[in-house]
Amino acid sequence: MKRRQLREIAFQIIFQVDVGKNDLEAALIERIQETDMDKGDKAFCRSLVSGTLEKLNEIDEIIEKYALDWEVNRMLSVDRNILRLAVYEMVFSIETPAKAALNEAIEIAKTFGSEDSPKFINGILGQVINHIGD
Repeated sequence: MKRRQLREIAFQIIFQVDVGKNDLEAALIERIQETDMDKGDKAFCRSLVSGTLEKLNEIDEIIEKYALDWEVNRMLSVDRNILRLAVYEMVFSIETPAKAALNEAIEIAKTFGSEDSPKFINGILGQVINHIGD
């Protein structure tokens, strides 16, 4: 599978856990079984989901730092979870270049978010990129 597809699946799982209060393992197993993933795809998807959820408090702090006048829990649930996945990749994952994570997040926002989601996400993630390492 392409990495974008795997990111979309990871986003959907993170969304299920956040909004639906679904069990992480159950959501992972269900989504992985529904798709045609090889061993590497499963590992990549699982690492995105578990890494994002393990670092959730730190990720939310980063998002709130750069989302002026926005609290994470007040954002649209789609936007919030796209941002969480992207910030995880940008800040905590050495596998993905930050600009690639930003571009992928914008594409996912175009598919799953509102009309304003890509611009909103780009604005926040652009600030994160500008300050990584500060």
